[in-house]
Amino acid sequence: MLTLKLKRVMFAVIIGLLLPLTYTASADGTMVMPTGSVILTVSGKIKTTNSNNTAKFDIEMLRALPLVSFSTATVWTNGRQKFTGVPLAALLDSVGTSGKTVEAWAINDYFTDFDLESLDNNVPIIAYELNGEPMSRRDKGPLWIVYPYDSSPDYQSDLIFSRSIWQLDRLVVID
Repeated sequence: MLTLKLKRVMFAVIIGLLLPLTYTASADGTMVMPTGSVILTVSGKIKTTNSNNTAKFDIEMLRALPLVSFSTATVWTNGRQKFTGVPLAALLDSVGTSGKTVEAWAINDYFTDFDLESLDNNVPIIAYELNGEPMSRRDKGPLWIVYPYDSSPDYQSDLIFSRSIWQLDRLVVID
């Protein structure tokens, strides 16, 4: 007879193996549909979609992607804050990008762009938690592109600050 502790470990392993399936592509280039509210839409030059040539993500789909957390000070907040989210590069890899540039758009139609070759594997992240809590629209959420600003002078430039878009709701991959 299995002990309760062993059952819990087995359950955790099974869930850990199944979670990546919630966002991976099937053989025909489609991905599962979000079951919660859509908070991010990716369109343009992508191969993996789930709705009219776009990839729509709810929070659980984002949580199923690789996770990065770091603490940093920002010019928009007081003191060091802990951000948790998915690396922008990992999210774009999950939808099979084929362009060279991605435009990041906010709810208010502010946008900025990134050269895909300039993205690091873990920086920037699309943060969905601030200090362990979901971010509301009032608190620059639900999604905010952030860098570990105080980890390097490279992350303290006007260009990087302009790319730190909050209230992110869509990405468009272009040539």
